[in-house]
Amino acid sequence: MRGCWRAAAAAIGAGSGRFAGRGRFPMAKSKFEYVRDFEADDTCLPNCWIVVRLDGRNFHRFAEQHEFKKPNDDRALHLMTRCAQTVMQELEDIAIAYGQSDEYSFVFKRKSKWFKRRASKFMTHVVSQFASSYVFYWKDYFKDQQLLYPPGFDGRIVLYPSTQNLKDYLSWRQADCHVNNLYNTVFWMLVQRSGLTPVQAQDRLQGTLAGDKNEILFSEFNINYNNEPLMYRKGTVLIWQKVNEVTTKKIKLPKETEEQEIEVTRTRTKVVPLHCDIIGDQFWEEYPEILAEDS
Repeated sequence: MRGCWRAAAAAIGAGSGRFAGRGRFPMAKSKFEYVRDFEADDTCLPNCWIVVRLDGRNFHRFAEQHEFKKPNDDRALHLMTRCAQTVMQELEDIAIAYGQSDEYSFVFKRKSKWFKRRASKFMTHVVSQFASSYVFYWKDYFKDQQLLYPPGFDGRIVLYPSTQNLKDYLSWRQADCHVNNLYNTVFWMLVQRSGLTPVQAQDRLQGTLAGDKNEILFSEFNINYNNEPLMYRKGTVLIWQKVNEVTTKKIKLPKETEEQEIEVTRTRTKVVPLHCDIIGDQFWEEYPEILAEDS
């Protein structure tokens, strides 16, 4: 046995052969340390907003296999938001997040020093936390639907050098939400209520503009698209807000023999979901702290 340990220690060149921690060799002093030179430097540029966007992988098939309601399934949308809230609670340097359908974008502060600004760390932490949360919270939202197989999510990271660039990015994602949801709403009305096949519905909508789709909804199905839930039309914005929480506490007052319950109000900073327009200026004027340099 001693021979084995001596042989292992001898393999650790350029060092003393001592062990570190729980019987592990100190890699920093080994001859194998050179392999670190193969690691690529993926440090994000300074003074840029860091955006991590994740998307569900093959979620069209995943939604069909798990019988998601069309065109929107509240259970799935709320589950996505719950996962995004968990990510923000774990990674508090996220200033704002925006989600729709099977995607979510997380914006890290432009001066964030987390993970030494390594892109791979930002992306993998966000995606892994989100994916594990999706499985963990599944039963809270799909009580009667078993999770048939683990979902997958892919991620990408983009840097935006100016605040206007970032606002334009978020506007792009919300505009995409509107375009996709309007199409899907009309498409599934044609399939579910008019009896068209998916191919026929697709042919019917080919070349139509937003006005045409709104007219089909109103004239054929008596649906005013503007009255559809904001969560469907605008997506979900997650921001940090101070919230007053009221709890009850039992205390024993002087000269009293029995405990009494009193209400205690505490202010906490929580991740709050909003369903509102972020393309115009009103949102940013109402919440200027989101993009503040020293936030």
